[in-house]
Amino acid sequence: MKILSYICIVINQRKMEVLENNPKEKYQVSRQKMEKAAYILKTVAHPIRLAIIDLLSQESQMGVNDICKILDCEQSLVSHHLINMKLRGILKSQKDGLNVYYELKEKEITKLLACIENCDCNM
Repeated sequence: MKILSYICIVINQRKMEVLENNPKEKYQVSRQKMEKAAYILKTVAHPIRLAIIDLLSQESQMGVNDICKILDCEQSLVSHHLINMKLRGILKSQKDGLNVYYELKEKEITKLLACIENCDCNM
């Protein structure tokens, strides 16, 4: 997911460079990257989803019940967020009997957490 690296660069530098050669062509590439970035950011744009990503970045795989206990959230709410991120390609799951275990499908999504941690925004 090279797009996450791109997001980090934009956030950390907090400036857009002037495009010199053939700006229209470069704009199209940037636009595609920005659209993909927006899709990813919309998918993870919730504190519980970011917390789930953080947990799964520390553990290779976690069950729904374990995630619920750690986040102190209802199982239905956590399951909703897990399913949403799975459908959008951020997570993958594995069923073992009655238990469902989730893990990061796109490991580089954790770079987004690093960007957030290092962001020096005045909000």
